[in-house]
Amino acid sequence: MNALLPALTATARAAAHPNGGDCRCAPAGAVLAERDDDAAVVRHGGTVAKAHTPGTDPAGLGLRLTTATRLPDILLAPLRPAPDTVLGRLVTLWPHGAPVDPDDPAAAPWEAAATLLARLHRAPAPAGLPPMRGPAKAARAVRRLGAVGPHPAAGPVLRAWSALPAWARGEAPAPPGGTLCHGDLHLGQLVRHPAGTGPWLLIDVDDLGTGDPAWDLARPAAWYACGLLPPEEWSRFLAAYREAGGPAVPAAGDPWPALDLPARALTVQTAALAVAKSVAAGRPLDEVEQAVVDACVRMGPVPPELASEYAQ
Repeated sequence: MNALLPALTATARAAAHPNGGDCRCAPAGAVLAERDDDAAVVRHGGTVAKAHTPGTDPAGLGLRLTTATRLPDILLAPLRPAPDTVLGRLVTLWPHGAPVDPDDPAAAPWEAAATLLARLHRAPAPAGLPPMRGPAKAARAVRRLGAVGPHPAAGPVLRAWSALPAWARGEAPAPPGGTLCHGDLHLGQLVRHPAGTGPWLLIDVDDLGTGDPAWDLARPAAWYACGLLPPEEWSRFLAAYREAGGPAVPAAGDPWPALDLPARALTVQTAALAVAKSVAAGRPLDEVEQAVVDACVRMGPVPPELASEYAQ
């Protein structure tokens, strides 16, 4: 990572100034994200460069970039149609967009997120697009939990994980489905572009693919079930998704038969990451982290009718 960040910064600077010249960009080389086993992201002025996770499939990433280019009113489009390679890592370039303000929860764009999801789910999936990577990402979080060693919270998290069907744990093919899905929806995946004036758009195509669209609603559903998302905000999100014709849940009535399994998986994923991060930081679980672990404690077996429905 020590060598990657300067090289990534140079890539972003070169993209921001293709003709050279003096640089007066602010920020210049700001690191937005970095972790040795994950993506690294830097910003130079209005250009963002992302080094994707080691081992990313170039063909799959190329199809995901093509999808974003074809849906510029839903997904932020890349600056270039294909990834570059920097120090052995696939790198993509993007325009900078203004993210959701984490210090202003009352202004969280739940309706915009739901509407974008519904439009994404209704868009045709390009031929050959890989499955969305939601279950694989949940499995990765559980592996990360297993790597930190014994912890009092690990038992209930792993028991809740083992109760899920194999497809939700990334251990078997998902039930057939051709719906275009984001794969990792949360409010951090929305930006305004152009920054501050443009519409909200979805970002981060790493997990984009085909599958069960309920997975994209599962994180806010899980937060609601854990008591972390107020009922009125969940209602706003769900109503906006239905109003926009989203296919993941029925147009009326109880949405939970469709959301139960994905929401369980996202709860386990969140709890596994919470425990792993607390151990790495040498601190106890905070209130929010404890809430998702407690939700794993409360989880019973998957209802047979849901398991059989997904198996069909």
